[in-house]
Amino acid sequence: MKRTNDELFFKAQVDHSEKVGRVTRLTHGLYTVADETGERTGEVSGRFHHNVQVASDYPAVGDWVTFEPYDQGERAKIHRVLNRKTVLSRKQAGGKHEEQVIAANVDTVFVVTSLTEEFNGRRLERYVQQIYESGARPVVLCTKKDLCATVQAYMVQVERAAPGVSVYAVNSLTGEGMAELQAELRPGETISLVGSSGVGKSTLINHWLGIEKQATQTVREEDQRGRHTTTHRELFELPNGTSIIDTPGMRELQLWGGAEEGVDQTFADIDLLRADCKFRDCKHEQEPGCAVQKAIEDGKLDEDRLKNYNKLKRELKRLELKARYGTHRTNRMLYGPNGMK
Repeated sequence: MKRTNDELFFKAQVDHSEKVGRVTRLTHGLYTVADETGERTGEVSGRFHHNVQVASDYPAVGDWVTFEPYDQGERAKIHRVLNRKTVLSRKQAGGKHEEQVIAANVDTVFVVTSLTEEFNGRRLERYVQQIYESGARPVVLCTKKDLCATVQAYMVQVERAAPGVSVYAVNSLTGEGMAELQAELRPGETISLVGSSGVGKSTLINHWLGIEKQATQTVREEDQRGRHTTTHRELFELPNGTSIIDTPGMRELQLWGGAEEGVDQTFADIDLLRADCKFRDCKHEQEPGCAVQKAIEDGKLDEDRLKNYNKLKRELKRLELKARYGTHRTNRMLYGPNGMK
């Protein structure tokens, strides 16, 4: 297992007597732990399990952990997870207010979206928001270029949804556009792929590895939705020393953590416009002299983008209150005792 560019960050957390490896696979509670000597199947120790307070304390793919080999070195007992440098999370599906770690210690996240009916600018904004909150750098990767006759129009939509974010359009089956993307594959860094099922994440992995490592399936023609081919998270090492984390497809991304102010980085265009609003506390609704509303009237800003900006701020505010006061009290604060506030 090659070390990352952040080796010193993790090395400072251990002493010479501890063995350190990286979690490269997680499935059904079993981990694969890799170090310079090879890979081992592992599980957390009894003490680790006893001390866990929340689900996100358990190891995630990309984590560096201390472990003890046993069973003639074939297995590993995980003792602790080293402090994470970055962590990409989402709120667990369902009603529980719990964090689900998608990948840990990631430098760059490729948001993979296909140039088909699957493309959704509002969902793209949510991905970029959560990536910024994780501490990683977002990159948008548009696949299935060969199936699209209006590539440039899609590129404009991406640039409006993710201003300032690097964008690439590729056909990973033929290799078109992949040479330009190579600059993002930096030795010693870790990249995670996120996106819906069927957008071509596994095909990209196979292209970079040069072998059919990940299974692929076609999407349904009637709605362009893919099947969940990848069912677990796994880290691969590319020949050039870049680590790639593949993840199962996600049709939605419920935000987790972050302050309302963090939305301003994702919506940098709105943040820039609001500096010219007449009132400092402008809500960009019907106030006179609102530069944001003026940009919408002039066709320079999509009204749906402003709606999503406000929606994400409300969602993050609700998450903050739930973490502080719990679900029941938060509902009373936001909606009143009868839910009609």
